[in-house]
Amino acid sequence: MSPILAEFIGTALLLLLGNGVVANVVLNKTKGNSGGWIVITTGWALAVYVGVVVAGPYSGAHLNPAVSVALAAAGKFNWADVPMFVLAQMGGAMLGTSLVWYNYKDHFDATPDNGLQRACFCTEPAIRKPLRNFICEVTGAFVLLFTIFYFTNAELGTEKTPVGLGSLGAVPVAFLVWAIGLSLGGTTGYAINPARDLGPRIMHAILPMNGKGHSDWAYAWVPVAGPLAGGVLAAALYLLLK
Repeated sequence: MSPILAEFIGTALLLLLGNGVVANVVLNKTKGNSGGWIVITTGWALAVYVGVVVAGPYSGAHLNPAVSVALAAAGKFNWADVPMFVLAQMGGAMLGTSLVWYNYKDHFDATPDNGLQRACFCTEPAIRKPLRNFICEVTGAFVLLFTIFYFTNAELGTEKTPVGLGSLGAVPVAFLVWAIGLSLGGTTGYAINPARDLGPRIMHAILPMNGKGHSDWAYAWVPVAGPLAGGVLAAALYLLLK
């Protein structure tokens, strides 16, 4: 395992389980059909947990270009490593969402609504107002990154002896993503991750589906630019307050 491979595998697991729960809820004839927003946000939070557990010990589990860029902007990550991390995240997102398509292929074919098909790949706003949608994505990513900057390690006593939590150390980021989804996700579907949206959107354009509609490329810039801007703003405020 290497940091780049960890980012690839971790992001693939994130998208397999994250877009997997969307497919389970919105596609026809699934066991979880019509499970609702609570199921989707919980599934995404647990998907983050799984990805962080696997990638965390090797790469720090960015799993998100906005995280890599924000950490670099804050001086906590080497800018030279950002491009390879982003490529690994994009590749993992494309693989993970392709596995969702394969596993749910019969259900995609049984779902004539091409909007619901596309929802299993990428985000779209509940009300399309691009500027406000962009600001919503900035807000979600800002909360994500600003909170991550203030994560602390578990310690005991006045000596502050570090406590090794193992895989449980991934729980806080799962709760963070869950909170963002529950509180802020209703406007745009809370991409908060350029790779999570762009990689699957590319695969939506490529993979075969009965009655597949367009991939909504006119909106695609919002879930890419918004999280990146939100991450940089979080880094700037963190450095200002530090």
